[in-house]
Amino acid sequence: MNNKKVSPTWILMSLAISAFAIGSTEFISVGIMPILTKTFNISLATGGLTVSIYAAGIMIGAPILTLITNRWSRKKLLIGIMVSFVIGNLIAAFAPTFWILLLGRIVTALSHGIFMAIASLIAADVVEPNKRASAIAVMFTGLTVATVTGVPLGTFIGQNINWRASFFFLVILGLIGLITNIILVPNNLPLPKPTNAKGLWKIIKQPELLLILIITALGYGATFPVYTYLTTILNKQMGWSESAIVIILIFYGVAVAIGNTMGGRLANNNPLKALLKMLVGLGIALILVRVTMNMHLLGLISILIMGLFAFMNAPGLQLYIVQLAERFTPNEISLASALNISAFNVGITFGSSIGGQAVSANQLVNTPWLGIGMLVVGIVLIVVLQKMVAAKDMTPKDIELENC
Repeated sequence: MNNKKVSPTWILMSLAISAFAIGSTEFISVGIMPILTKTFNISLATGGLTVSIYAAGIMIGAPILTLITNRWSRKKLLIGIMVSFVIGNLIAAFAPTFWILLLGRIVTALSHGIFMAIASLIAADVVEPNKRASAIAVMFTGLTVATVTGVPLGTFIGQNINWRASFFFLVILGLIGLITNIILVPNNLPLPKPTNAKGLWKIIKQPELLLILIITALGYGATFPVYTYLTTILNKQMGWSESAIVIILIFYGVAVAIGNTMGGRLANNNPLKALLKMLVGLGIALILVRVTMNMHLLGLISILIMGLFAFMNAPGLQLYIVQLAERFTPNEISLASALNISAFNVGITFGSSIGGQAVSANQLVNTPWLGIGMLVVGIVLIVVLQKMVAAKDMTPKDIELENC
């Protein structure tokens, strides 16, 4: 099978299905946390390990597994990832103890990190160069929509059947992703250039690459001080009923999907310039959320606007680090992609954590300011990065003319 026989659209849809399965897994335990703590007789803090350990598994696993599997066939690796994803969720579904459940979460987290790293590169490889960000956006749409639709559906299943059924639901999603990948993903995808552990240092010591990793964490994580407590904000601050919130979350998911697609298209040609505008737009949206925090209808509109901008920057962030790696560290492209996936999760962890600190201090209404603070730093760093890249693009003649 090759790229000529299968349309890039079908390949991207296959990746999006797998991303939906994997994205649904990350936060599934949040929805069924009360059931887990009661079943295993553990504290809420211990139950929280199902989220924090998962995020740590992604952050650590993505770059390490990328190094180990660097020269493996992309299709075989993708199939292996989905098989391990299914196994991890089966371990969780049959877990007799909480610690076995946690083991299953670790297995799926390792699958998650490396999937997002290589799927981004596969998505970029199967389309024309000027459509790479849009292709990555299609793949990310599966992840972002899962956060809002897959997780509530898995939670509903857990509440109405049992918590093990939630993990069987994830197994079914994983099997669908596995089958579509076997059928639709080409065998002859290009391999990345050989790399090793020294590649990590090469990336980190390159100022441009280090900056975009920090920008990724700040720009992507800025939504999470608010998003982590979105249900509480809608209910307690804006006065929406629990039944209405289920419907609102669906519309929020639609807004996320639209924003993600728009972000891909906007970032195709000049990702850094587009990212600057997206971060400013997200900042304005968060200001609106804060201003309308105690308003019913206007508050809802602000939340939906936030959803539109929330993950709009993801495709551009992922594309731009690949472009920088192609220029500055051409042997470490897949590793740079993996590190950026880690950076996304650093942002999620940081944003959620500082939001949690604010909530603990009875400052739920002020969580948007935390995201805005992250964005301000991110915007400053984008401007710095623009100047650094522009300076390296200039020829001696350009510099001479600028000094005149």
